[in-house]
Amino acid sequence: MRKRVLEMVWHSHKPVGAYALLDGLLEEGHRAAPTTVYRALDFLLGLGLVHRIASLNAFVGCPQPGQPHTGQFLICEACGSAEEIDDDGIAQAVRRGAERIGFRVQHPTIEITGRCPRCR
Repeated sequence: MRKRVLEMVWHSHKPVGAYALLDGLLEEGHRAAPTTVYRALDFLLGLGLVHRIASLNAFVGCPQPGQPHTGQFLICEACGSAEEIDDDGIAQAVRRGAERIGFRVQHPTIEITGRCPRCR
């Protein structure tokens, strides 16, 4: 089930929600419940194979699994696409700003909305 959920996230090419994944699994004839999908997603998040985009309550595949990195996501408000960039300058600026005020960063994910080149 975990493998299939990962495949579905990767093949969607857009952020996909847990219930959309559940619907896809049910259409394929899998017996699954929402908790099954959420457990699979939690497992995949823990391995760094997917990212959660909180503002969309959705998941995307990680293009750099196994490599420590911070994600910055550019999310198109028109078509719903999301592109991950890994700009070290942005990550360093966040770390420096947090250190200045004694804040400990746990999940340095940044979500930026706008319009992708296709939708502009």
